[in-house]
Amino acid sequence: MKQVTKLNFKGQRIYLGIDVHLKSWTVSLLVDDLYLDTKSFPPSSKILGQYLRRMFPDGEYLSAYEAGYSGYGIHEELAREGIRNIIVNPADVPSTDKERQNKTDKVDSLRLAKGLRNRELKGIHIRSKEVQEDRSLVRMRHRMVKKQTSCKNQIKGLLSFFGITLSEEKLCSHWSKKYIEWILDQSRGLSGSSISIRVLVEELLGLRKIIAELTKQIRVLSNEERYKEKVRVLRTIPGISELSAMIILTELGEIENYSGIDKLCSYAGLPPKEHTSGPTQIRGGIIKRGNKFLKKIIVESSWVAIRKDPSLLQAFKSYRKRCISTKAIIKICRKLLNRIRYVLVTGKEYELLKV
Repeated sequence: MKQVTKLNFKGQRIYLGIDVHLKSWTVSLLVDDLYLDTKSFPPSSKILGQYLRRMFPDGEYLSAYEAGYSGYGIHEELAREGIRNIIVNPADVPSTDKERQNKTDKVDSLRLAKGLRNRELKGIHIRSKEVQEDRSLVRMRHRMVKKQTSCKNQIKGLLSFFGITLSEEKLCSHWSKKYIEWILDQSRGLSGSSISIRVLVEELLGLRKIIAELTKQIRVLSNEERYKEKVRVLRTIPGISELSAMIILTELGEIENYSGIDKLCSYAGLPPKEHTSGPTQIRGGIIKRGNKFLKKIIVESSWVAIRKDPSLLQAFKSYRKRCISTKAIIKICRKLLNRIRYVLVTGKEYELLKV
């Protein structure tokens, strides 16, 4: 009679590094210090879960994949399959020079598995489904505004190409209904090119309607219970509008997740680059990593704030004596973030300080 040994991995950890792609996943598996295999799977958490339960029954499954196009959907699917997953920033995954020179799906997935086993990986904070949906709405408006700007530039580029210059009178009422009618009148004498301009104008008008609808939806969202009071106190800070407040709230999430102003500045991507070696210390511009949507709105709001808040204006002038305006405004950004954190933590309105 043939003896069958039942597999049992109870108490053992199976580490999975997943290199996620649209049509397939490359998965590297480690058990303690032993490298098992690198396999390709269809992009399905269910199939991966079935494989693990068949090959490593009763094991503890831990996985990691890099943040990217897939968002949090795969993370939630893996959790349903009993796999403890984290999503990591690609820049935070440890790698050797050899691995960077020979980049393959196998190398990437193995780096993730090793980093997970060695406890060198730190997962990003996972937002709730509700916050993800709210953030998606606010970001969609930002994308539509970028498309609108691009469309305007294309129209101006075509007009300039055919020698049609904008008079000062036209510039004063830029992109008004009257101005758009003038553009269409000017394009009628350009035969085939008039069609191109009419198409761009129609695209512009369509984008305007979309932006208006999205703005309306964001205003409705700002009046909901979970945002209403926070938006109100944020708007007491000079430079923060209703839309700016909604961008800040949806990008930050819960303010309690940030232990201090340094963590908040780091998330917004405001700390300066620094290279120190012995007595030599070099400081450059702000770091590239961080939340680009939050960084953009904080910088824009800071330029407005220095015109409305005397204490910030005084600080800006003081910084300008030592550095250029673009560097000085980053220092103001930190002060503005500190004000934002204060009103969100305390729930109190911001009061202008007398200079």
